Amino acid sequence: MAPYPRYTTNVSQPALSIVIPTHERAETLLRCLRHIEVQTIVDQIEVIVVSDGHDEKTTALFEKQAWRMPVHFLEIEKSQQGTARNRGVKEVKGEYVLFIGDDIFLEPDVCEIHLRTHAKFGSRKPELCAALGFTTWDPSLGITPVMQWLERSGWQFGYPKIQRYAHSFLPSKIQASFAYTSHISLPTDLAKAHPFRGDISLYGWEDIEWGMRLRNSGVRFFYEPDAKATHAHHLTLKESLERMETIGQSLVRIAKVAPEFQQKLTSWRLCILTLLSFLPTMSGVHRKALLRGIKRAMRNK
Repeated sequence: MAPYPRYTTNVSQPALSIVIPTHERAETLLRCLRHIEVQTIVDQIEVIVVSDGHDEKTTALFEKQAWRMPVHFLEIEKSQQGTARNRGVKEVKGEYVLFIGDDIFLEPDVCEIHLRTHAKFGSRKPELCAALGFTTWDPSLGITPVMQWLERSGWQFGYPKIQRYAHSFLPSKIQASFAYTSHISLPTDLAKAHPFRGDISLYGWEDIEWGMRLRNSGVRFFYEPDAKATHAHHLTLKESLERMETIGQSLVRIAKVAPEFQQKLTSWRLCILTLLSFLPTMSGVHRKALLRGIKRAMRNK
């Protein structure tokens, strides 16, 4: 599909480029962009929005709206978020790129903090540093008990597990699990050198696989909790369990193309998962859903 450039200002060399994949969420995307417009360094930012498949409402958004920063809108054939991000990175002009989701609302100083982090900790080897920001649920949507549990337990947002590493680098052995492309920045050259896989179509493990490759290349993740954002995604228990089934199916698929994931499907790990799934707890029912997804994918091999 042909690109739809919509530039409202002329920033020939932005400091930071924000890449946002989107799919049929025009109203939420609009709110996301409005939060970017009030960034403290909006004059140093460009935004690349990549629509994963055609959507009339999203297209109309960029035909009618004007922005305080350059916004470049592209459409690709329906694929997946990783492919959309890769396409967006090709358009990046900034020295650094920030990946966020279309349902991520940044606090006004987030972009400034990301750049400050790279300037401070990436000055010696800037190509080896990624900055991870903090994300929590958007309270305006109403936070359900399962959303509270997902955040508290670390099943959705694992930030409670890395509180001790605030304002410092994560241990390399755990950092891949926190490669949250909903809120992470890195040098553009690094993003171009390590694109997302195009053969992972289901949600759940593509970020971690990408994080593993970054780790293996010597990249370190610096956790900066002062770079705060909210996630505008309401979840019921039913939706959360459906998501876990998808993650289970995705694990089986990614293990076919990324051997390092095969160890998660060994018989003894599945036995432990089965035993824990019988617990009458929130974690128990989520493990049961994960196991259903795994078994379904294995049957369909």
